[in-house]
Amino acid sequence: MQNDPPVQASPASPVAATKSSTGLDDNVASLLAYLFQFLGGLIFFLIEKDSRFVRFHAMQSILFCAAAIVFSIAWSIVWGILFSISGSLIFIDVPLRLVISLGLFLFWLFVMYQAYSHREYRIPVIGAIAAKQVG
Repeated sequence: MQNDPPVQASPASPVAATKSSTGLDDNVASLLAYLFQFLGGLIFFLIEKDSRFVRFHAMQSILFCAAAIVFSIAWSIVWGILFSISGSLIFIDVPLRLVISLGLFLFWLFVMYQAYSHREYRIPVIGAIAAKQVG
């Protein structure tokens, strides 16, 4: 038996960042598309000409924001009807709304992290629509 020196792991090489037509790295542009929600997604989708990656995340940001708005409106309508039946249902609505809002916020942070990490994470249903729109 010989005593071999311990093998050291080589540091992971960073993913090569490519530039988008905006002059930003594509991962930064994608992150900004999510950060400024609907408006950021719309701006980056319209001005980006080269990077399919940025355009995908911009479109997904637009669709995610639109889905959250539609869900919020539908939630308010349903609970408005339920409140007209019984006002005591507010004790169910408020905690449930807080949990759902926190979940959406954490998911929003997750997709921003995925975009910044150069991953084309597809949100179920929305991601397929965004990919189809981008081509």
